[in-house]
Amino acid sequence: MTLATATKRSARGAQGRGAADHGAWFLVLPALIPILVLSVGPLLYGIALAFTDSQSGRTEPTQWIGALNFQDLLHDTLFWDSFRIGLLWAFGVTVPQFFLALGLALLLNQPLRMRWLARALAIIPWAMPEVVVGIMWRLVYHPDAGVLNETLADLSLGDGKDWLTGTATALLAVIVVGIWAGMPQTTVALLAGLQNTPRELHEAAAMDGAGAWRRFRTVTWPAIKPIALAITALNFIWNFNSFALVYVLTQGGPGGRTRLPMLFAYEEAFRYGQFGYAAAMGCVMVAVISVILACYLVGRLKGGDEA
Repeated sequence: MTLATATKRSARGAQGRGAADHGAWFLVLPALIPILVLSVGPLLYGIALAFTDSQSGRTEPTQWIGALNFQDLLHDTLFWDSFRIGLLWAFGVTVPQFFLALGLALLLNQPLRMRWLARALAIIPWAMPEVVVGIMWRLVYHPDAGVLNETLADLSLGDGKDWLTGTATALLAVIVVGIWAGMPQTTVALLAGLQNTPRELHEAAAMDGAGAWRRFRTVTWPAIKPIALAITALNFIWNFNSFALVYVLTQGGPGGRTRLPMLFAYEEAFRYGQFGYAAAMGCVMVAVISVILACYLVGRLKGGDEA
């Protein structure tokens, strides 16, 4: 083969790869455009809004004020208190949710009778909208006719208590609802990982005399660990950004005891009309989420290198 022929073939190959790249972009565009319009665009607009004095109802044009909103945010004790509550809420929901979902997934992975029905019932909370879940649990927690207080009274465990308006019980009450509402998706993810674990490994470990705990530690956990880390990171982000469930249950009360950062930003924007200041809060929350994602990705990359 001559040099000229090889050069022509190389040129035709490069043209073919270029055409394939253009074709790939055309295939990606239908999914990429909604992401750019509905996610990236509003995110960039919100970041820009955080550096302005935008307010509702004002007649003067919006002005660029630099980092003034962020400076005010540093000294806003109410926001940082809501941030602390948001972290308590996120950890309080995510950690018990994972362990309960893991136990349920291990149970549903056993050869039980009517296992299909148990699996279907386990995902019912996942299929319910958060607003419906909030309304349903408000009825459960009702101080006069709620199922919880009626049950406690029947068992002689105390008088009726207003769970959602008590300063000592409100946050714990909404955490319980958050665990119940989010546990099914964690269960489904972990159950998928358990079903992909080769049964031969369990049988070999059992033949070597390994008990249930040792089989879980040496066979089951290494197999589902990547899924567990991924779903836990996502759950923490989703829980930290919660809005609808807590808003329906308590609207941030009593006295701000359940005011999550997203609720605080919502109130600043749509109750008090401080759009620029609320956008600055959103930027802080995006930064926190980005740090969490970065830590997760670095951990995954290190884990991949070690593997």
